[in-house]
Amino acid sequence: MFWRILGQLFSASRGRLAVALLALASGAAVTTALINLNLDAVRKVSGEFRTLGANVIAGPRTSGPTESELVDESVLLKLSPVLESVRGVAAPYLYSVVTVHVGSSQLAKEAQVIIAGSWLDRAAQLSPWWKITGQPISDRGDLGNCLVGRNVAQQFNIQSGSRIVLSYADSTGSRSMPLTVAAVIDSGAQEDDQIIANLPVVQKLSGQKDLIGMVQMSIPGTPREIESAISQLSAAAPVLEVRAVPQIAQAEASLLPRIRGLIFFMVALILVLTTLCVFASMAALAMERRRDVGLMKAIGGSISRIVRIFFTEAAALGLAGALIGYVAGIFLSRWIGERAFHVAISARPEVLPIVVALMVVVSLAGALPLRLLGRVRPAEILRGE
Repeated sequence: MFWRILGQLFSASRGRLAVALLALASGAAVTTALINLNLDAVRKVSGEFRTLGANVIAGPRTSGPTESELVDESVLLKLSPVLESVRGVAAPYLYSVVTVHVGSSQLAKEAQVIIAGSWLDRAAQLSPWWKITGQPISDRGDLGNCLVGRNVAQQFNIQSGSRIVLSYADSTGSRSMPLTVAAVIDSGAQEDDQIIANLPVVQKLSGQKDLIGMVQMSIPGTPREIESAISQLSAAAPVLEVRAVPQIAQAEASLLPRIRGLIFFMVALILVLTTLCVFASMAALAMERRRDVGLMKAIGGSISRIVRIFFTEAAALGLAGALIGYVAGIFLSRWIGERAFHVAISARPEVLPIVVALMVVVSLAGALPLRLLGRVRPAEILRGE
């Protein structure tokens, strides 16, 4: 009898219940999308920050002016296992100042320029904003080509395919090396004033074989995960001082709580609005059902049982709205992800029970006007009042 009465109530009030169901489904859809976004926010925002380049740098641990500013290249082997475990990318760097010679003996130009030696395949990964005109260098064994910054190219009037000669002199002697400009890079940063070549080229020119000056790394994850990775890297290579790039680390650490706070506020606002919509629908429904409740009480129905019927109806409505909204919310979260982060937000199964619980609570809270039906007096209803 309980379920038969419940079915009749659904059938008799299709219009108002449909409005409440639409409100619950809409609230569930937006809530699902926002919770999915919140769960993926760290990964997506961290991914966006990784496009800014290296977020961790490592250099020789110095304790005084007599300490060396270079370390042996073999230290990269100690960092490698940690970087693999945290899915990090690293590139070593060695800087020097060389003299650049361009052109014939009569029209030759020469000037001193900073040259940076690195693994050019990794350096390009760490600097996705580079605009490269020409042929990028992806082979670490390519010792005959180099990249030239935009300002250097303008200074010497060179372009992709030009030939230059680099020379370096110190107390041990002088060395020179001819190179071909493979490409010109426009970075909008210090690379515009540099020549960039594979690491062995700079090591050979400067006479600093198997030495590097620093390591730049891009490590994904939350600020806490990055700090953990830094601790592991420091333990693996004690000769290096490993630290986060302050600007990127601080910006990431401050942005994530703001995003999560905004998402929490939006979810709370959606739940309040959904509750008000359900409340309005249920208040109107309570007025319509006064006669039905009066008849139930007149034939011996208890107040607790009558209220239980109505709240079961509200809970079922919340469950149905949550299931419909969850499916719609998956598509909504993917659309938001593609628009905001250019990637699809992953659907999280653990969001379903959260949304179901929230919508059932919202539905029950919105159904509070139905409790007023317990005050209906059968005599007044039977008299037509």
